[in-house]
Amino acid sequence: MTGPSAQTNNERSGYMQSEESINGAADQPRNIKAAEYVRMSTEHQQYSTENQSDRIRDYAAHHGIEIVRTYTDAGKSGLNIGGRLSLQQLIKDAESGTANFNLVLVYDVSRWGRFQDADEGAYYEYILKRKNIHVQYVAEQFENDGSPVSTIVKGVKRAMAGEYSRELSAKVFAGQCRLIELGFRQGGPAGYGLRRVLIDQSGSIKSELSRGEHKSLQTDRVILQPGPDDEVMIVNQIYRWFIDDNCTESEIAERLNTQGVQTDLGRDWTRATVRQVLSNEKYIGSNVYNRRSFKLKKHRVVNTPEMWIKKEGAFEGIVAPELFYTAQGILRARAHRYSDDELVEKLRSLYQRHGYLSGLIIDEAEGMPSAAAYAHRFGSLIRAYQTVGFTPDRDYQYLEANQFLRRLHPEIVGETEKRISEIGGAVLRDPGTDLLTINQEFTVSLVLARCQLLDNGRRRWKVRFDTSLAPDITVAVRLDESNQAALDYYLLPRLDFGLPRIQLADRNGVEFESFRFDSLDYLYGMARRFRIRRSA
Repeated sequence: MTGPSAQTNNERSGYMQSEESINGAADQPRNIKAAEYVRMSTEHQQYSTENQSDRIRDYAAHHGIEIVRTYTDAGKSGLNIGGRLSLQQLIKDAESGTANFNLVLVYDVSRWGRFQDADEGAYYEYILKRKNIHVQYVAEQFENDGSPVSTIVKGVKRAMAGEYSRELSAKVFAGQCRLIELGFRQGGPAGYGLRRVLIDQSGSIKSELSRGEHKSLQTDRVILQPGPDDEVMIVNQIYRWFIDDNCTESEIAERLNTQGVQTDLGRDWTRATVRQVLSNEKYIGSNVYNRRSFKLKKHRVVNTPEMWIKKEGAFEGIVAPELFYTAQGILRARAHRYSDDELVEKLRSLYQRHGYLSGLIIDEAEGMPSAAAYAHRFGSLIRAYQTVGFTPDRDYQYLEANQFLRRLHPEIVGETEKRISEIGGAVLRDPGTDLLTINQEFTVSLVLARCQLLDNGRRRWKVRFDTSLAPDITVAVRLDESNQAALDYYLLPRLDFGLPRIQLADRNGVEFESFRFDSLDYLYGMARRFRIRRSA
């Protein structure tokens, strides 16, 4: 059937393959068992996976294929396999021999992935091929039969898919830079003393945006405006303490906490939050972008100032420029480059005060260079420790705590997995990351937050989110003062907490306390399955 009429019929159906040539096997039997893999890259493509599945099932029906399994990665980027749990599970099923199919149907090459290295997509396909499982792209104009022509075309398609992401990234970045130069805010919280305000395309103010609120219309834009007078006064007071009273960031934080002043997140002030107020140019009205880059899921890099995109006078400043630049001069003077002897002397003094050293102790000490600076100058922190006679393999209490935490984490994950299974929930645990996929509906990551006692007697817990896994819910287990047992639990949804880390205190704002629980019973309730009785 090579005549014009047969070709026209095939083009109308959209498949372009003969019924006897699926996977290049002319003698392949009918009623083949297959799995379908569908993926969409953003949450806004709400119908994308359904459209892909409809096309795949039409193809399967046309070729006598029975679909026995569906793997769906919804809202997942195709730049790499990280976070694509269903594709990972598909590969695991194939390698373990538990797959009850020998064909995988995918809409097109781009749905398999827009890998920046085209060989990565080929590698995952090859893993399946070794297990006699073939991948078929139902909407492509070539047969994935391993022939030279299909191999060349598929390689070009893979390169085009990766290039599309690179071009899109460049276009998005250029658009964001243009908006920055026009004076519009691009993401991130406003910060203490400032507020995000929504304006329409004519520049008229529509409303003030609360934390977590976003614009709903593409033509709307966001700018910064001064916040309440009392917050503006506090910001200027911070600058005066720093410049006139020669206070350190930690001393300023202590003064604010003593006065009962909290940050815009409802937390106590820290050295880092005070430093942010003293160093961010938004307080003098400048709009700065591209300080850091994290393009195409690659390593996060800190850009040099000449790469920054800046618009001066974009907003109404709340700090006088002369105050701001005086503060920058003081910060630069304090951050001068130390010699090796100066670094060793500072480290020795810190070691004598505490009796042991760690990256956390170095970073939290006032007037100390960062732990990263020591690691960079001496090759590693261990070598820096050796210069002052500290050997970190000795049996210090903090090392015992770290060893206990390493044992405690898998125990909590295992217990959670067991409890959910007991109440009828289905749990899939990634052995490499301990990420839990519950009922194929949502993912959960459990993290332990150590209790840190400050010099003033207050307690702090730092929660670090695993942004590479992007779980739907992060369960933060706060440990007690001994760091030997769980104190309580915070169930933090990704939609509400987009930062890489947060800090919790003994008392937190309602935006955190509403997610606090004394046990994990609420999580187990989310995983419980109920039988729904049909009405007659």
